[in-house]
Amino acid sequence: MQILPHWTDSIQAPSITLAMDQILATMITLTTYGTWLRGDQRGWVENGKTLPPDPELETADRHRSQHKPFLFAESQFLSVGRCIGDSLRQRKNVALLALTVQSWHCHVVMGPTDHPIPDIVKCAKDAARYGLCVGRPIWTDGYDKRFCFDRAAVRNRIDYVERHNLELGLPAKPWDFIVPFARAQPL
Repeated sequence: MQILPHWTDSIQAPSITLAMDQILATMITLTTYGTWLRGDQRGWVENGKTLPPDPELETADRHRSQHKPFLFAESQFLSVGRCIGDSLRQRKNVALLALTVQSWHCHVVMGPTDHPIPDIVKCAKDAARYGLCVGRPIWTDGYDKRFCFDRAAVRNRIDYVERHNLELGLPAKPWDFIVPFARAQPL
C-alpha cells in the first residue's frame, strides 16, 4: 500500500499519512505557460503552501520567460479535452469524472488510480501538446492536486468543474468518456 504525506495549512499541525486506497478521487489543475507565475496577484503555490502575492517576484519571472504566455483558443477547448481524456483513458486506464479546458487552465477529476500523479499529469500535458502540434511550451512546470476522501468532496469537485463547462455554454459533461462517480473504479 502506498502512503501519501498529508499537508495542512494549519501552522505546526501534526503530520499524518493517508493510504492511497482512502482516496475516492483526485482533481488536478494544469495551468498554461506564463499565466500563473510565482508571486501572482491571485496567490500562488510552492511546495504545497499557498503564498501571498509578490509583484516583484512575478515581474522577475515574467522577464525570465522565454515565450509569451500561452492561451487556448475557445475553438480548441473541446479538441484539447478530447486529446487529454482519450490519452488518460487509453494510456493510464483512468476513470474520468469531470474535465474542463479553459483558456489558461484545465481541471481533471479522476477516480482512484495506481499510477503516480506526476505520470498522470505528464500524460495529460503531452497529449494536449501533441494534439495541438505546437513547437513551444504550453504548460507551466507544475500542477495542483486535491485529494477527495469522502463522497461530498468528490461531488463538490465534479460540480466545480462542470460549472466551468456550463459557463462556456457547453454541456456539463461534453465528452463521452466522462463516467459517473459510481463507476469511478480503475478501468
